[in-house]
Amino acid sequence: MSDAIYNPGTPSVALITVGIQPSLADEVAQAVSEMPWTVRRADCEGYISHLRRPPFSQGVKSAHYCIAVIDLDTDISQAIEAAAYIQEMFSGKAALVARSTSQDHEILLRAMRAGFNDFIGESFNSESFAETLTRISQLWQTRAASNSVRGSVVSLIGTKGGVGTTTLAVHLAMYLVQSHGKKTLLIDNHPQLGHACVYLGIDGSRHNFHELVRNLSRLDSELLRGYIATHSSGLEVLSSPDTCEGHQTTDPEQMSQTLDFLRGEYDYVIVDCPATLDDTNLAVIEGSNVIYLVATPEIGAVRDLSRFVDTLAQNDDNKDRLKVIVNRFSSQHAVGPEQIEKAIRTEIFMRFPNSYAEIVRSGIMGEPIGPKQKSEFGAQVAKWVATLAGPGASGGAPAAAKKFSLWK
Repeated sequence: MSDAIYNPGTPSVALITVGIQPSLADEVAQAVSEMPWTVRRADCEGYISHLRRPPFSQGVKSAHYCIAVIDLDTDISQAIEAAAYIQEMFSGKAALVARSTSQDHEILLRAMRAGFNDFIGESFNSESFAETLTRISQLWQTRAASNSVRGSVVSLIGTKGGVGTTTLAVHLAMYLVQSHGKKTLLIDNHPQLGHACVYLGIDGSRHNFHELVRNLSRLDSELLRGYIATHSSGLEVLSSPDTCEGHQTTDPEQMSQTLDFLRGEYDYVIVDCPATLDDTNLAVIEGSNVIYLVATPEIGAVRDLSRFVDTLAQNDDNKDRLKVIVNRFSSQHAVGPEQIEKAIRTEIFMRFPNSYAEIVRSGIMGEPIGPKQKSEFGAQVAKWVATLAGPGASGGAPAAAKKFSLWK
């Protein structure tokens, strides 16, 4: 292992090679030294991981960014472990380059899913690698620029299944676009078979949010566009996986980094979350400006709501951001608002009427209730949106996208 400093300047970049021949490592270092960066180099002969942590210098560990060139051919599994360790070490700010002579499709696919977005083949091409470095530099510059404009992340969490969280998230996001002209992204954060795109009548099957998170290392505005589904209102959507074949675990740190990028791209990022407080959801909550807990006025949902409030309120940072919504509220056969507030020891932020038939009909048609329709539910959504974005403003929606529905 070595630690060398090349060109003075900013930003500082750690160049880490893992399992690479010394001659190739020198060629890579020479190419990197020609970039306008302060480069700190570390060469690791063997694979590294949480269990095999190398003694990196402070200069390497404190670098703003990292370029890691890792050999895949000796052991693909250990290479992926090394990639994960480096990504965590640099909080997702590492560009991963694979060194491989293999043409095996499965190996290359595993590498891409692990975050490798560039490859060095049997021979090193300095011109091609220089183009790779330029693209990486532009990606970092784009991210830095996006961080100067910060949108709001708003998360909705149902305290149990079936309380209407997705319906509320869909309408909140759509009204932000239609009534306030806000650039808005709706994220379906369910690990599989989420319903946001179904309720909007659009096809979100090509890509999904969790796949985007796993491609954090090459995420930029151009890549994001390839994952987006667009509603006729102008609302943009990142869907959930539309398969029930099991799901891959999403890394919480990558989730945080992805949300941080997205808040630089949109005025509002609305996240429809499943009814769980696992590490992934907690990462969303930590990155949210506002957290809405959704329940219905029946005893099971109120019990679960109380547990959610107690758990999240233990973190003082959540108290001012945490708001309770009671959906499908009616005076008949329901737990009263005073009883709910006593059980959860906090005020109800907003109540939505029991418009069940109207909501079911709009879901079947793939046509959410619009702000121009006469609807008690829609009127309440408009009041809700105004608490986030202020009084309504006329904003022309973009041209209509092609309509899609599972029911037509």
